[in-house]
Amino acid sequence: MKHNKKRNTAFIYETLTREFTKSIVTKAAAKKATVVSILKNYFTKGNPLAEELELYAILLNTTNTDQKVAERYLQEVKIARAQLDENVIFNEQSKIISAINKGLGKEVWANFVPNFKSLASVSAIFNGDTPVKKRVLFEQAVVDQMSRQVPLCEKEDLKSIDNLTYVSFIKKFNNKYTELLSEQKDLLNHYITSFADNEFELKVYLNEELARLKRSLAEVTKNSTEQLISQKAAAVMSYLEEFRKREFNEKDLNKVLKTQELVRELSAND
Repeated sequence: MKHNKKRNTAFIYETLTREFTKSIVTKAAAKKATVVSILKNYFTKGNPLAEELELYAILLNTTNTDQKVAERYLQEVKIARAQLDENVIFNEQSKIISAINKGLGKEVWANFVPNFKSLASVSAIFNGDTPVKKRVLFEQAVVDQMSRQVPLCEKEDLKSIDNLTYVSFIKKFNNKYTELLSEQKDLLNHYITSFADNEFELKVYLNEELARLKRSLAEVTKNSTEQLISQKAAAVMSYLEEFRKREFNEKDLNKVLKTQELVRELSAND
């Protein structure tokens, strides 16, 4: 079947998250702002495309599940998808396609998405025009994937990237990305995917990561004999505590990225 990726909500989301990461790596501030605006307009909680994206995520992210349970997941997702208004979905897709073409350029659609075939399979299941025989084959493939037993080590590796594996693309796109610390990659991952779940996972992650950074900086101020280092560490600690009380923004993102690098450097010098 010929697949129209521009009418695949998960593909649209994936290509936008890659464009967002590229804009960070290349320091393209204007493009980053445009991507963020589009993501917030169309993928915040309650938006029709966000609702459909959640259904994609269930089928794409589930593993190590009993086959009967996987089949039940599939049936429930199909029921939930049937309850979405096709015309509304189509109109929202048309709007976001137009916003991408005008704000970012048509070349965005050429972004490499590693699991494109899986996205296309789920899209075919959701498409009422898919022939029955082919739909059954796509559904079986999805059930097999959900019931696949993923080794523990592989599951741990998957946790370090977003659920649609954007990191493999970034490594191929720009070698600079490999220079980021593992904790910086984790932060970017959570920030990029925060648009789909109303920042829930990001808030959980930040709660733990900020606590870790504060502990490390507190240790520095306690043990360092260099007054200037102690003063700077104390100032960063104060800043970290302050923005926990308000909405996390791009300025905060950059601050935390720099703090992660600072903590790593200070730890290496101990």
